[in-house]
Amino acid sequence: MTILRNDIPLGICCDHAGFELKEYLLGWLKSQGIQVKDFGTYTPESTDYADYAHPMAYAIERGEVYPGIAICGSGNGIAMTLNKHQGIRAAICWTEDLAVLSRGHNDANVLVLPGRFIANDLAKRIVTAYFATPFEGGRHLRRINKIPIEC
Repeated sequence: MTILRNDIPLGICCDHAGFELKEYLLGWLKSQGIQVKDFGTYTPESTDYADYAHPMAYAIERGEVYPGIAICGSGNGIAMTLNKHQGIRAAICWTEDLAVLSRGHNDANVLVLPGRFIANDLAKRIVTAYFATPFEGGRHLRRINKIPIEC
């Protein structure tokens, strides 16, 4: 089982600190036949994660991509930005177990990776675990339904 959909691409974005890992994952994902929309950044030059996180978050909310992968140095800045969006549940994962829990319990629709703290092979294993894990629903659905702020 996989959370990837055949009808829309996966989204991916990063800042300069996540650029190298994003490029590695982009090549690997495409080699696996996975359709990917790259929201940038497209160079290792210093940049701001919000410039890439917001466009990908909007695309997820509109149903244009699903799920998303986001990468910055620690994962924190890009996750904070993504989680400002009501329709986004971005989870920072640096182990396979965290990726499984983020999907199974939190229905995370964006996997956030700390690019400066994990190796390429570990990132691949985390992404694989994330894709393979279905949302469990049940009591977890009740909890995630309480996340959005009603205005």
